[in-house]
Amino acid sequence: MTGNNPEHAVLLSYAPAKGRPALAAALALDAALAEVLRSTSEPVLGQIRLRWWDDALRALDDGPAPAVPVLTDLARAFAGTGVRPSMLSGMTDGWSMLLEEEAFDAETLDRQGRLRGGTLFEACGQMFGAQPDDPLIEAGIGWALADLARHVREPALATMAAARARVLLDQALGMRWSSAARSLGAAAHFARMDLDVPLDAPLPSGSPRRLSRVLWHRLTGR
Repeated sequence: MTGNNPEHAVLLSYAPAKGRPALAAALALDAALAEVLRSTSEPVLGQIRLRWWDDALRALDDGPAPAVPVLTDLARAFAGTGVRPSMLSGMTDGWSMLLEEEAFDAETLDRQGRLRGGTLFEACGQMFGAQPDDPLIEAGIGWALADLARHVREPALATMAAARARVLLDQALGMRWSSAARSLGAAAHFARMDLDVPLDAPLPSGSPRRLSRVLWHRLTGR
């Protein structure tokens, strides 16, 4: 669902230099987990593949990475930072929910977004030195749900995810972000602007308006 995104380069440029490899690796992990769902027609097989990723992430804390570029990059990026790669294992549970759940309500959506996006934002924010009042969890959930809204097939679920993402992102972006966390704030801004585009229309990724908005966030935290 994330795939190759030209705006990721902007997010990386806004991140503290010491944390850029970790953010790049975490986004690559998210894309790899999305690919599991895209390329799996049988839910049971998808669950098996996601469980492999979960086990591999947990094993990175104490052992060498398998010969998988995403995992070797994660191990290298997180080494010596005090943040354990296994902190990202919740992301596999978030993606797994999309194979398990037959019906989503607001609570279930929040849990899925928390596991996927909240986990990613929290781990990277901790590495970047984000402040306690940076709204990482709300922004991470909103970021994940805004992306989910554009990729699920069920119109009702897409509408529900977009509505919930809008609430959470407006809440998170109503606060001033610390300088250390502004790359994650920029990700939240991109996600919020995505919600202003009809769900069946292509996103204007990299447009001057979008880049100007996140540049203002980088300068002001707003």
